[in-house]
Amino acid sequence: MKIVCVGAGSMAESMIHGWINKRIMKPEEISVMNRSDYERLEFLHDEYGVNIVDEDKTELKDANFILLAMKPKDVAAALAGIKKKLTGNTVIVSVAAGVSIETIQRHVGNFPVARAMPNTSAQVGKSATGVAWSKYVTKEQQHELRNLLSSIGSVTVVEEDQLHALTGVAGSGPAYLYYFAEAMREAGVANGLSAADSKKLVRQTFLGAAEMMQQEDFAELRRKVTSPNGTTAAGLDSLAENNFKDIVEQCVSAAAARSRELGKEFK
Repeated sequence: MKIVCVGAGSMAESMIHGWINKRIMKPEEISVMNRSDYERLEFLHDEYGVNIVDEDKTELKDANFILLAMKPKDVAAALAGIKKKLTGNTVIVSVAAGVSIETIQRHVGNFPVARAMPNTSAQVGKSATGVAWSKYVTKEQQHELRNLLSSIGSVTVVEEDQLHALTGVAGSGPAYLYYFAEAMREAGVANGLSAADSKKLVRQTFLGAAEMMQQEDFAELRRKVTSPNGTTAAGLDSLAENNFKDIVEQCVSAAAARSRELGKEFK
């Protein structure tokens, strides 16, 4: 198995870290390239032992998968730079938000193309990843790609249009949870805890709750911890009074809408 990462940002690094840490891939099986930031490529080489793509881009010809891991606005230039080096047995896997399979194929032809939406928890093997593929991706290639993505977390196969909603929930989701954790830590300090104690308590609370959510329905877990007229009920009542669920829905919808916008911006 050989992979070339075109783009070397945080998403590519998270996936590389996960693959190597889980011993799914050897460093020498992964190559990285980007348009201009050679220092970033040197960092990834020094940190993980991956290869830097040479000037002739010969690594592209032997790649099983080419990972497009750049901002949507940079996809066209990236495809133009690698198009002549592609072979029909290579699957192009895009993690660029909003950029459609049809659009990618318009730039490179009828190559096997898949779209994946992982999140940065791939770094610790806990990504929630969605994937959709074109009709040119064979059953064997689908199997290989699912195995590759499942090695860094769970994989959900969806219709391509559903990737916008999936982006709003899972792709961007870790940032919402980190933001909520920040708010809880600050609220703990505002109510008399030290910053260190509040951070420790929030971290362990999230860890325990995440483990519990693997075992039971979310709503049932909430009901079990909520005694009538108790402290948890008081906190939940405050969230309900401030339209917490509406706020979350608006948050996810805004991210999904932006995913659609990004797809329209790149043709």
